[in-house]
Amino acid sequence: MFNNMNPAVFIAAFSAAGIVVFLLGYFTSKYTGKRKLISAREKAKALLEQSKKDAENIRKEIEIETRDAKLKMRSEFEAETKDRRQEAAALEKRLTQKEENLDRKVDLLEEKEKKITDKEQLITNKEKQLKQSEFNLNQLIDEEKQRLQRITRMSPEEAKRELLLRLENEVRQESGVVIKRIEDETKEAADKKARNIISLAMQRCAADHTVESSISVVSLPNDEMKGRIIGREGRNIRALEIATGVEIIVDDTPEAVTLSCFDAVRREIARISLERLIEDGRIHPGRIEEIVDKVKKEMDASIKEEGEKAAFEVNIHGLHPEIIKLLGRLKYRTSYGQNVLQHSKEAAYLMGVMAGELGVDFNLSKRIGLLHDIGKAVTHEVEGPHAKIGADLARKYRENETVIHAIEAHHQDIEARSVLAVLAQVADTISATRPGARRETLETYVKRLEKLEEIATSFKGVANSFAIQGGREIRVIVQPDKINELESITLARDITKKIEESLEYPGQVKVTVVRETRAVEFAK
Repeated sequence: MFNNMNPAVFIAAFSAAGIVVFLLGYFTSKYTGKRKLISAREKAKALLEQSKKDAENIRKEIEIETRDAKLKMRSEFEAETKDRRQEAAALEKRLTQKEENLDRKVDLLEEKEKKITDKEQLITNKEKQLKQSEFNLNQLIDEEKQRLQRITRMSPEEAKRELLLRLENEVRQESGVVIKRIEDETKEAADKKARNIISLAMQRCAADHTVESSISVVSLPNDEMKGRIIGREGRNIRALEIATGVEIIVDDTPEAVTLSCFDAVRREIARISLERLIEDGRIHPGRIEEIVDKVKKEMDASIKEEGEKAAFEVNIHGLHPEIIKLLGRLKYRTSYGQNVLQHSKEAAYLMGVMAGELGVDFNLSKRIGLLHDIGKAVTHEVEGPHAKIGADLARKYRENETVIHAIEAHHQDIEARSVLAVLAQVADTISATRPGARRETLETYVKRLEKLEEIATSFKGVANSFAIQGGREIRVIVQPDKINELESITLARDITKKIEESLEYPGQVKVTVVRETRAVEFAK
């Protein structure tokens, strides 16, 4: 078929086929290239996105690391800065203190320099006066010599002896005047110093006190217990009184019995024994003796413990065991209502303060103060003044001779031969006579309170008055329509003046004037 085909047609057909093949190949290659280009672009885009993400992650990590590094550097910087500031503050404080010390030293030096200058000036003036006095004295001596020679026609030697005798008498007279003046000045200064020391000691010792009496009251669960305490034909109460040495009073007082004895130790033993018998319920002579013996042993241990406690509080060591027991017994001993152990501790504190001010033995002073009333622990058994008894006890248990002498002299039974003995007298007096230390009689106390209220209500415009704080304060209620604010001040001063003129009282009395104004309305 191709042989019969026209060559031109064949060529045209072949050319057309070639063009078709070329176009087909061209478009095929173009499409393939386009797909590859698109795929490459997508890959490049994906790579770019991934690179961006990686770069962003790396940037964030770098930012986090940078932030952490900044925070760490800032913390380190702040810590270092704080340390530096503290060091600088401490250094500044030290410098300030040094400057203050230097300023004080400079002030002291200036003051000393001024004193030295004043003394130099005074010495210069004294020297001038002395030279003038010597010149005047020489003139007087010459005149006296001439006068003596003219009048008595004495020889120069006789006139000299006469003149020296007269001068000696004059000097003695003048020296006596100077000595008297110095003694008066010294006494005044010593009195002032003593008052300061005593007031300081009184201010630094403000202890509580315990007021006890010669009776104790034991509460009962019911009145039927009284019959059991008395026992058949009174055998139980007799056994208890014999065992304890205490008088037991069973009267009409409801649900209570009274123990009476001047020995507080025996009274305390009886009280504890009776309370235990009531609690136990078995009350008969055998049980009573058993309980009392047991309580006595416990009381001995308690007394020893109280003595050790007192010595520890005052910081006194090396006391004899028997002395410690006697100290413990003082807890159950009173003097005019003042607990003797508390009084002894107060005296020890006071003597310590005064000894510190005077520069004498501090520990020995406190030891004397604690032991000065030790004789009162046995005054129920031993006859004689407690100062003498206490000195004998201290001597028996080998106390220091200074302590023994101070104990014996603290009530001036003998003459005080040492400063510590005088301090013992002062401390004992301060502790015993301070306001509130010792009990007044009830009658005197009540009369004083009534007199206080009577004085306050005697003034015009006073509605009522109340004595409070044990007579240490008087509250005055005034009528507000009759007394104004300014008049209340004058009223308080007038009441105070009248109390001072009319009453004798320990310490001081505070006068408080109260003026109250009320406005009352009713809601209807």
